[in-house]
Amino acid sequence: MVSRVDRGPISEWLWTIDRYLLAGILVLMLSGVILSLAASPPVAERLGLDPFHFVKRQAIFLIPSIIILLGVSTLNPRMVRRLALACFIGAVALMILTLFGGTEIKGARRWFSLFGFSLQPSEFVKPALVVLVAFLLSEARKRAEIPGGTFSLLLFGIVAALLVAQPDFGQTMLLGIVMFGLFFLNGLSWFAIVPMGLLGLGGMVAGYNYLPHVRDRVMRFLNPESGDTYQIDRAMDSFLAGGWLGRGVGEGTVKRILPDSHTDFIFAVVAEEYGIVLCLAIVLVFAFVVIRGLLCAAREHDAFARLAIAGLVVMFGLQSCINMMVNLNLMPAKGMTLPFISYGGSSLLALALTMGFVLALTRRRPRPRRTPTIGVHRAPPVAS
Repeated sequence: MVSRVDRGPISEWLWTIDRYLLAGILVLMLSGVILSLAASPPVAERLGLDPFHFVKRQAIFLIPSIIILLGVSTLNPRMVRRLALACFIGAVALMILTLFGGTEIKGARRWFSLFGFSLQPSEFVKPALVVLVAFLLSEARKRAEIPGGTFSLLLFGIVAALLVAQPDFGQTMLLGIVMFGLFFLNGLSWFAIVPMGLLGLGGMVAGYNYLPHVRDRVMRFLNPESGDTYQIDRAMDSFLAGGWLGRGVGEGTVKRILPDSHTDFIFAVVAEEYGIVLCLAIVLVFAFVVIRGLLCAAREHDAFARLAIAGLVVMFGLQSCINMMVNLNLMPAKGMTLPFISYGGSSLLALALTMGFVLALTRRRPRPRRTPTIGVHRAPPVAS
């Protein structure tokens, strides 16, 4: 046991970390490996790989992910900002290289081979951008001469341009919503809300008009007969086949013909084998992490920490909702993973970095005491 009077680094970390938030995150991380046992073997067999190929890789990536999560959670706010800046510069540089020498998969260049592993730099640029924008907006509130809003929009513009060039409209939309949320929480004028909303709407219209794959997905969602809806149809079959309690572990059949059962549609596999009850339990864990993070943000007195925590948690929650809504055919397909649950080394490492930032910024820190200036009692003068 670690005593409260122990002032060592481990003891200080243990008594200042939000242990409930940490527990929720670890539950999701471990659930990803366990649920991949059900979702990934059929995909591996179709590709001629070892049935547990993706399970082993997910377990291997889990180890450095936990190290990143715990390591980043020990940082102070200044180190969080420095690490975010380094990640942003490195990720943007790799995103540029990816456009010219990256691996093309399904018509998109999002992956870059590094030391024998396929890395998706855009996953790491997201938490870094949120932290940097939170810092710029908070500093602009303290010193009016700092153009924090302008710099924030410039950074977002750089990232959005690189994402659209890949193309990855789903991640662009996700970051756009998070950016709007950060500006709103920072006290965005109501006169600026309408123009920003119109700008976002214009971006979606432009994506529909100039990106064929975006238009096709929207049209298939609005009119299933206009294109191939095989994958989403099979996902819906999974929910219907599983019912409330599921068919049982390893008894799923729809997953064997579901192309992306281990990534974008793992939620449907969970529904078929474990039932809607477990799906609801997963939703509750996600909701707990998001609500806990937002409550921590609301209690923060530091503007930077408050904005950064809220932005990171909102991004985490939005990505989760988008994935689950796509699985349930409630919105057009986005090609977005379910955080910590879907297979993907880059996604797992980047999410560990994201939630490591959240844990670092939500740690309890003593507030500086104010020196009293009013009502100071002085000793009466000594009579001579």
